[in-house]
Amino acid sequence: MPEHTYTRVGFFSGEKIPLEMHKARMVQRIHLRPAGERLAVLGSTGNNTFLLPNRDVFLDMLTDRGVNAMSEAQYAAMLLADDSYAGSETYYRLEKTVLSFFGLNYFLPAHQGRACENILATAYVSPGQYMVTNYHFTTTKAHITRVGGLVRECVSDEASLTQSTNPFKGDYDMGKLTSFVDEVGTGKIAFVRIELGTNLIGGQPVSLANMREVSAYCRSKGLRVVIDASLLADNLFFIKTREESCRLRPLEDIVLDIGSLADVVYFSGRKLGCARGGGISLAHEKDYRKLRDLVPLFEGFLTYGGMSVREMEAMNVGIQETLDIDTISQTPIFVEALGEELQAKGVPVVTPFGGLGCHVDALKFIPQVPQEQYPAGALCSAVFLVGGIRGMERGTLSEQRNADGSEHLSSVELVRLAVPKRVFTLSQMKFVADRLGWLYEHRDLVGGLEFEDEPETLRFFLGRLKPIGDWQEKLVAAFLKDMPSGL
Repeated sequence: MPEHTYTRVGFFSGEKIPLEMHKARMVQRIHLRPAGERLAVLGSTGNNTFLLPNRDVFLDMLTDRGVNAMSEAQYAAMLLADDSYAGSETYYRLEKTVLSFFGLNYFLPAHQGRACENILATAYVSPGQYMVTNYHFTTTKAHITRVGGLVRECVSDEASLTQSTNPFKGDYDMGKLTSFVDEVGTGKIAFVRIELGTNLIGGQPVSLANMREVSAYCRSKGLRVVIDASLLADNLFFIKTREESCRLRPLEDIVLDIGSLADVVYFSGRKLGCARGGGISLAHEKDYRKLRDLVPLFEGFLTYGGMSVREMEAMNVGIQETLDIDTISQTPIFVEALGEELQAKGVPVVTPFGGLGCHVDALKFIPQVPQEQYPAGALCSAVFLVGGIRGMERGTLSEQRNADGSEHLSSVELVRLAVPKRVFTLSQMKFVADRLGWLYEHRDLVGGLEFEDEPETLRFFLGRLKPIGDWQEKLVAAFLKDMPSGL
């Protein structure tokens, strides 16, 4: 296949649009509820898009976790599952794939990514120790702090700039990393984590060159390197297309390079592999033995780790398909297409476009809403009201409060419109852009939110909020004036 075909096939008309490198053979019915019904259901679920019943959602752009479309090969593989409690052939097939994929020596299964984080935090983090990371993820931070640990971010300064030309905003700032290690000493650091495709700052990738630099430094200091490879697929696409030294390299060689830089690699199979599961791959026997004892305690036996064998078979095939450029390109090129549609309408979005989904800058979209009133959460509510579109808040609402109870204001306030692989069509992306374009023209109507039920941990999952004032009713009234059907 010629080098250029995985990004865009040329159209004689000159149009610049992504091309689906697959065809749909099974579909799921979706429903667009009228705006009045959307207002009612949003209020009944506490303005939390996680609590919305899917039957009331038109386009579910909450996440790419576990909702990517599986391939026909994955469905076929599920029929081969060996449903044994111990010693399943399904496990050995998955183990062989993971070890050859990353080039490491040991594999432990777990039921999803945050289960891996729980095992790593339990095994490695003592009270007062730091997990150093380029940028944190919500569940990762929660597991570290749960055991008394601390989180220190050393991401580049450009990470918090929503408009940028830096192709790898997820990179470590090596000056920050080395200064922090010098400040606290290696004994205070449990491990150094590299999150690929940094989730909370717009799915921004990490360059292979930066990974090498971080790994070399850590090894010179005797520090353990842990890579979160959940978002490897998108990050791999960006390394291949943005990092000049990797443009002509096979994808499998790049992945092996990444694996060689880590002591531990863990992943959520809901993202990497497009199936519900997860796992930890390890370079060293001492780490394997340390973590091995925790799998039966928290997950299940060593040859299933809390997963169903059917999911394990699907994940096995999905991981292998990560080495197909036409598979891993589908989210990034559709994110780019949606981002360009939104930019044409003046909607402020994170650039350069990253993986996961298109990220809308709530601080620029609705600057009248202070961060203490959760602008990204409020904008998520507004997007659902005008389009039945379920996005995810990635801002202050997704943070944990400070020890004194005050808000920890996020460096960014983003609404993530996830684009799962091979799920949405171009017309649906145009619908999203159309509704956000309307909303941007009526952005002055959007107000803030406040908690009415706030859990202590991971509040963005289960917390319930209410609008401050009657701005939601006014927004729906304005929408109905332009769209009398409510649709």
